[in-house]
Amino acid sequence: MAWLDRILSILLILAGIVHIFGSLRYYDDELTLLWSLCASLFILLFGAISLLRASRPHDRGLAWICLASGLAWVAAALRFGHVTGRVGDVHVIVVVAVTLGMCVFSVRTLLMAKR
Repeated sequence: MAWLDRILSILLILAGIVHIFGSLRYYDDELTLLWSLCASLFILLFGAISLLRASRPHDRGLAWICLASGLAWVAAALRFGHVTGRVGDVHVIVVVAVTLGMCVFSVRTLLMAKR
């Protein structure tokens, strides 16, 4: 299962890279572009710490950080879908599914790590 954990983390990192290029292409307004690029940075950092967590199965602190980041990202993605009126959009659904999968692995790390 460690391979699936790493794959989800890598998918999130790739999504962050795609988000950067999409933001640069789509947004003309500088303020909106700034916020979108900040979201891209969050995605990249979340993917990176999740990849690190996948290789450190006994690091409870890192697992808590990943879980909190994942839940925050799920909330942000769902709110974005709500604001744009496209909660059922494939992009929102995929982001939420991948992120929830990563949250499951964070919880698994928390449960399996030695106390």
